[in-house]
Amino acid sequence: MKERISKLKELLNDYSYKYYVLDRPEISDFEYDALYRELVELESKYPELITPDSPTQRVGGEVLEGFEKFTHNVPLQSLDNVFNEGEVYRFCQKIQDSFPGEAVEFVVEKKIDGLSVALTYEDGIFTIGATRGDGITGENVTANVKTVMSVPLKLNNAVKRLVVRGEIYMPRSSFMKLNEEQDLKGLQTFANPRNAAAGSLRQLDPKIAAQRNLDIFVFNMQEISADAEQINSHSEALEYLKAQGFKVSSMYRVCKTPEEVWNAIQEIGMQRESLEYDIDGAVIKTNSFKQREKLGSTSKFPKWATAYKYPPERKFTRLIDIEVNVGRTGVLTPLAILEPVFLAGSTISKATLHNIDYIAERDIKIGDMVQIMKAGDVIPAVVAIDKDAREREVDIERRDFAMPLNCPVCGGVVAREKDEAAYRCMNSDCPAKAYRGLVHFTSKDAMNIEGLGPAVLKVLCDEGLITKISDIYRLSQHREELVNLDGMGEKSVDNLLVSIENTKKNELYRLIFGLGIRQIGASASKVLAKHYRSMDSIMNADSESLENLEDFGKITAESVREYFTDTKNIELISELKELGLNMEYALPANMGESGSSFEGMIFVLTGTLPTLKRAEAQKLIEDRGGKCSSSVSAKTNYVLAGEEAGSKLEKAVKLGIRIISEDEFKAML
Repeated sequence: MKERISKLKELLNDYSYKYYVLDRPEISDFEYDALYRELVELESKYPELITPDSPTQRVGGEVLEGFEKFTHNVPLQSLDNVFNEGEVYRFCQKIQDSFPGEAVEFVVEKKIDGLSVALTYEDGIFTIGATRGDGITGENVTANVKTVMSVPLKLNNAVKRLVVRGEIYMPRSSFMKLNEEQDLKGLQTFANPRNAAAGSLRQLDPKIAAQRNLDIFVFNMQEISADAEQINSHSEALEYLKAQGFKVSSMYRVCKTPEEVWNAIQEIGMQRESLEYDIDGAVIKTNSFKQREKLGSTSKFPKWATAYKYPPERKFTRLIDIEVNVGRTGVLTPLAILEPVFLAGSTISKATLHNIDYIAERDIKIGDMVQIMKAGDVIPAVVAIDKDAREREVDIERRDFAMPLNCPVCGGVVAREKDEAAYRCMNSDCPAKAYRGLVHFTSKDAMNIEGLGPAVLKVLCDEGLITKISDIYRLSQHREELVNLDGMGEKSVDNLLVSIENTKKNELYRLIFGLGIRQIGASASKVLAKHYRSMDSIMNADSESLENLEDFGKITAESVREYFTDTKNIELISELKELGLNMEYALPANMGESGSSFEGMIFVLTGTLPTLKRAEAQKLIEDRGGKCSSSVSAKTNYVLAGEEAGSKLEKAVKLGIRIISEDEFKAML
């Protein structure tokens, strides 16, 4: 049996390598599954013959309680950036000038947009997979890394120790499929493939990670023991890693001049749209390891490498029509209906047009060829039109767009308020406003009710089970009706009801923000909760008192007063009180009444922290009187940096702002 088990492992690992790494399957899925089942059966009979390199060990059976910290022997540094041809030439020239009389080579390769990990092999067997973290300390995510089928569990030629660095990513097709599934389940969708990959790799249940179809490109050799063959350059290392069974990025180029480097960058850029995965740049590395050693590193970046950042993708497509969406405050937002086009990792068929002034300023007409991009690589927006196309396409009908005089949902009167770009539906009972308000109330930044996303809310509204916010907390009375709805079932309904019940204990600011008061965002909600300490006090606050709050003004104060003098809103608060929702502000544990340990300090959060979610860290700061800013400036006191910290970290280094890790932050607490 030992020989058969050994043969099955060898066959299955080889077939997986050819399928997932070489993209050259040799047997059918049916045949592979038959061999796999045979191995499972034999190992169940002879468990003493199970080894770490067995394909059956890719997905463990236990759910983890948490991730252990892992310290990297060789730091996983981030890269400095260049943004144009001139900066690329200057980088290359600086390297060449450092070695007069010597030949200098560069390697240009794709910068995969994923999650950086280090893989450790002992005697040829995969032992540890760890996230980058802050470059020194990451998290041990071995169980989840094993689920990535292109990660070899055993090297082709064993060496005593080998540590490689790679980028785990989610293919675009898998990302779109995952978001469709999330949406159907009423769960939050992911903004982009990178976020999806990061979220999948940090699942405590490896079985969930295994379902996400993650992949990897290995791009660096971090450590290698003395018993290995002599490797003198990065290009030699890539070929060595490929021979060991790793999936390395295709299309890397060895270049001898800045011109060749720039041409390689352009070549990668031209293929960017057709790739099955996202890239966020091209990496330029000095090829010679000996020259790298002489060049050295700064505290954050290697001097021998840099990353070229491509500008955001833009594409032209046809503007078929303009629809109008009605938001939770009644604002009518024009929405571009487009001929579907693939852009930056997803198929785009709709894009925001912001408001009527935005359309007028750019002279956008229905029927135009419009240029779209993802703002921040996330939100699709129309940014320009092809005016030359109007002359070329004389047979294409184009027409102007005008905001409707009546709400497209309820038929109510639409008005444009003074000094505002927005048109609003003035009907307080508009169903669209009610639905959008419910979506906002249940959202992550508000009450954060898991399992009650937009799709599920739409079904419950259509069924008449929810018409207003307070109905959410009466859903337990309709359990049987919920169970009988398509796609629900007893388990999902029970989980939903537990999630709803748990949110009754939420912090007061979440409820305030969830109410959807005009002009009151999450930050202003926290100010109200912290200052007045109870919902009753906020409801009774006068305009003068409200105006004197930090970052408040006359308009904001009037908006709060207007909301809490409306009879319907007063009735809603009364209902929520009776239903048991928290209406009081509670000081964080172990804090004095003042809660001012971070008073006056400004923090910027960047990257993924090892154990804290960003929202948790932000709450800890704000509860202690500190502020969280979205951008780094000279006024910033601290930058709390985690894994894959980007441009904010770079700016902090240049400005000399103190950068702290999660451990340092916790010590400050």
